Amino acid sequence: MNDSIGDLRGFRRPHPFTQPGYLHPPYRSSVARGPSRDPIAIPVTLSEITGPALDRTVSGPNSADLTAGFAGEPLGERIIVSGRVLDENGRPVRNRVVEVWQCNAAGRYRHDGDRHDAPLDPNFRGDGQVLTDEHGRYRFKTIKPGAYPWRNHYNAWRPAHIHFSLHGDGFAQRLVTQMYFPGDPLLAHDPIFNCVADANARERMVSAFDWENAQSEYALAYRFDIVLRGRRQTPWE
Repeated sequence: MNDSIGDLRGFRRPHPFTQPGYLHPPYRSSVARGPSRDPIAIPVTLSEITGPALDRTVSGPNSADLTAGFAGEPLGERIIVSGRVLDENGRPVRNRVVEVWQCNAAGRYRHDGDRHDAPLDPNFRGDGQVLTDEHGRYRFKTIKPGAYPWRNHYNAWRPAHIHFSLHGDGFAQRLVTQMYFPGDPLLAHDPIFNCVADANARERMVSAFDWENAQSEYALAYRFDIVLRGRRQTPWE
């Protein structure tokens, strides 16, 4: 794929059951917030398909390292998360903004709306931003997030996960997903993960242990490739 404005805007009808539905009753909030009517097509104008250009100096020196810029080291297991953003033909999607946000190792977000009684970590902010390179690659250093309760049902806990957001050239060009970790026993009980009916598609939200990018005596690594559309399309929220 080239760097045209269609990278994140081009529409392809997804394969059946590979994307989450608007309404998934086990995920209670989807019933309350999901649309009750068919969507209305809004004509696309320059406001939706153009926006301010971003370069690698915008995000700041520590944008790709969620553990840096503090007085001390954050608590928890250091990890490196990397991968590629690809189109349906396996070609790299270049120069695209990839954002992440997550809770800390104790399962708490640095956000006023998070009332979980787990401790905050003064040395961990929980969000980052990078641009993909010419090969569609991105890379973050962070802390493996913890599980947390979310009151959707009895004894409900979210699996460890990292939120991903991809941006194109315009304000209307944004895709959001979540990355999970291999072998997490909570995946089988999580309504958000299981909103995607196709088992193979669900597995595309699960990262792979990445031995080659682990740093000896410092951090383990996980790989998470993101595919915009096609048969290997990543499930999007």
